Amino acid sequence: MEANKILDAKGLACPMPIVRTKKAINELESGQVLEIHATDKGAKNDLTAWAKSGGHELVNHEVENDVLKFWIKKG
Repeated sequence: MEANKILDAKGLACPMPIVRTKKAINELESGQVLEIHATDKGAKNDLTAWAKSGGHELVNHEVENDVLKFWIKKG
């Protein structure tokens, strides 16, 4: 999936992946996609809930070599 920006949040514990994601998505325009790489297992639930509450769309997520990857489209 094509992303407009990639955020490396590997090694960060909650709530830092969300804090960094919020900052990064504010730099994007509506409709652009942010790709997030995280290792915190709680990030899946956190990012899913955060995207929904913020009016954004969690387009896709996958796990690759213990790294959680998320693609969020800015609302």
